[in-house]
This record gives sequence, C-alpha cells and structure tokens, in this order.
Amino acid sequence: MSDNNIPKTATVHEGSRPGGISTMLHSEAATGILLLICAMISVAMASFPETAWFDRIWENAGSITIAGFTLEMSLRHWINDGLMAIFFFVVGLEIKREMLFGQLSSIRKSALPIMAAIGGMLVPAGIYAALNAGNPETAGGWGIPMATDIAFAIGIISLLGSRVPAGLKIFLTALAIVDDLGAIIVLAIFYPSHALHLGWLLYVAVIMAILFIFNRYNLKNRALYIIPGVLMWYFTYKSGIHATIAGVLLAMMIPAKCTGEGMKDSMMHKFEHGLGPVVNFLIIPLFALANAGVAIDFSSFAGTGIPAVSLGIFFGLLIGKPAGIFLLSYLGVKMRLASLPEGVRWGQVAAMGVLGGIGFTMSIFINSLAFQDPEVTDIGKMSILITSALAAVLGILALKMTCPKAGRQPLKTN
Repeated sequence: MSDNNIPKTATVHEGSRPGGISTMLHSEAATGILLLICAMISVAMASFPETAWFDRIWENAGSITIAGFTLEMSLRHWINDGLMAIFFFVVGLEIKREMLFGQLSSIRKSALPIMAAIGGMLVPAGIYAALNAGNPETAGGWGIPMATDIAFAIGIISLLGSRVPAGLKIFLTALAIVDDLGAIIVLAIFYPSHALHLGWLLYVAVIMAILFIFNRYNLKNRALYIIPGVLMWYFTYKSGIHATIAGVLLAMMIPAKCTGEGMKDSMMHKFEHGLGPVVNFLIIPLFALANAGVAIDFSSFAGTGIPAVSLGIFFGLLIGKPAGIFLLSYLGVKMRLASLPEGVRWGQVAAMGVLGGIGFTMSIFINSLAFQDPEVTDIGKMSILITSALAAVLGILALKMTCPKAGRQPLKTN
C-alpha cells in the first residue's frame, strides 16, 4: 500500500475520528434502508408488463466523445463499469484505513475477522461448487455466495440499537471489509469482462508506478491522482480485467499520512469523507435500480424442480456463510490465534454469521458476470434476493434471542 512515510506514532481514536467505525455504522444503516427501497422498486417494476419500459431505460446508450475518441456503453454498463468503480474506490479506502489504523492494523486485532471472513468465503463457494459440479452453464457462479452486503447487515443490526454489543458491530464491520477484499480479488482473477490483453495491463502498471511516486512524496494535489486514475480505469477496462478494479488500485495509492490534526487532515480521509455520501445515496441506489429488477416468478422451478444455481446460492448464503464464519472463528480462538471481542458470546457470533448470508450488491454484481444465459442470470438474481431476505429475517430473530435487553442476564454459551 506504500505510505512508508506514515508516522509510527500516529494514533487514531476509533470512536471519535471522522470516517471511523462508529460513523460507518450510521452511514451503512441508512444506505441499507435506501438500498432495500430501491431493490423493491426495481423488482416491482420488473414484475408487470406495463412497466417493462423501466428496464429498457438502462439499455439506452450513452457515450463520451473527446476529439476523435468515443467510448459508448449502455446506461447499465456505465453504472456497473463506471460508477461502481467509484464504489470500489471507497471500499478500497475503507480497507486501507482499517489496515493502517483500525481493526486490521495488527495481527492481534485482525486475526479473528480475517479467519471468520476466510471461512465465510470458502465454505459457501465449496457448497455452491459441489451442487453445480459438472454443469458448465452454472459452475462459474461459485463466487456469488461469497460476499456479505455490509449495508444491509448493519442496517439490520441497527434495528436492535444498543442491545447489540459494540464489539459485535465492530467485528461484523471488520469481517465485511476483509470479505470485500476477498471478493475484489476473486472478481479480478476469476471474472474478467473479456479476454485479457497484456499490453493494456502494462499501461496500468505504468500508471501505478507514477501514482506510487506521487504517494511516496505525499503530493496533495487531487488532480495528480484523479486524472491518472481515470486513465487507469480506461486501461483496465480495455485490458479485460473488470474496470471497477481500477478503483481499488487507485485507493491503495492515495496518501494516508497524518499531521497533528489526525486522520481528517489526510488526503485519504478527504476522498472517503467526500465520496461516501455520493456512493451511499446515489451510486449504490442506482446500481440497485438498474440491476435488481427481476420478476419473482416460481414457474422456473416447475417441472424440473429447483435449479442447481438456486440451490447453490441458497445453501451457500444461508448455511455456508454462518457455518464458515462460526467454525473458523471458533477454531481461531481455541488455537489461541485470536480472541473474541469483549462482551461477545459464541451465540452472538453464530447469529451474526446468519446476517453474513445477506448477499446483495457484490453477489448481484458477480452474478451478472458469471453466466452467459440471461435466464440463468435472472434465476441467480431471484435466488439472491429471496435468500438475502430470509437471512435478514432469521438473522434479526437470532440476534434478538442472543442479545438480551438491558437488565436481563444472557445465557452463558462459553
């Protein structure tokens, strides 16, 4: 991540610094509610022939022309390849911040969420792969149940307020950040948008080298990062790697050096603080409106039974996620590689794992890349929505059972 010039004495107070975990919890909760509303609108508009025009809106072409250069894509692709690169940029900044200053800044702090996230990715992917083995049309969807939608998960947790221990909220947030990192790696390696072109990747490497030098000398002119970042997005788009990965690469090169005023004086914070509302209240809702539209139609299951892609997503998210999160967390603590956050019990970890089965933004994103057949893509999308809704209901019920109201003594589980 560069940033060798960050003072080792820099301290950051998690509860007070702007852009910290507490701020993220409020922001993600609001985003989750808005995301749910937009998803419901998109599904409703896709469910009736009279509103088919809504889906056609996103297929209209939009182009950018500069001199003799023209780049044209549908509005849906501009959202998925263009605006979502900004989403990934902010996610990259969150990952970098937590690795430098927050819950992933030391082995002791990061061990539990890293192990939990690994379990929460490998077990669902394994379940999906096993249920879709030998089916070339659906086998590539194993990445779909790997991701947790942090906005929805924290939105659910916020409904219980102070009943949920602060340590559990922070654990979920750190786990989701590691989960996002894993999904980004999977997306970059296993879900290219088209055949790889090494020449364009070389241009990406040149831009990264230039940005590294800017970072090394802590240059603070934002244009020095934005202009090369836009070029890197285009080169990544042409290379065959999904263009959104450019957002993460750019985030890693943004200077994070603090001064006496702390994090709020760093360029990393200024970008994150400035773009956070744009991502949460514009880009993610637009993504939901453009991509969540699928008619909930169970006729696809008639005659031939439940499709393997649905079984893989359902059992991967609803069973694999909580099982993987709990089992590797338990293994890490018992092997003394990690420790539970203060005030958190194993029953609460299991309940939180159920919320990990809410896979929306990243799951739908990967679903759109994994399949060639539009019908399979729609079945996958419908399966994600239904399973995520069920995980949300079961998750909040499990949390209510394991997080007692003030004055009640919780059952001992460890």
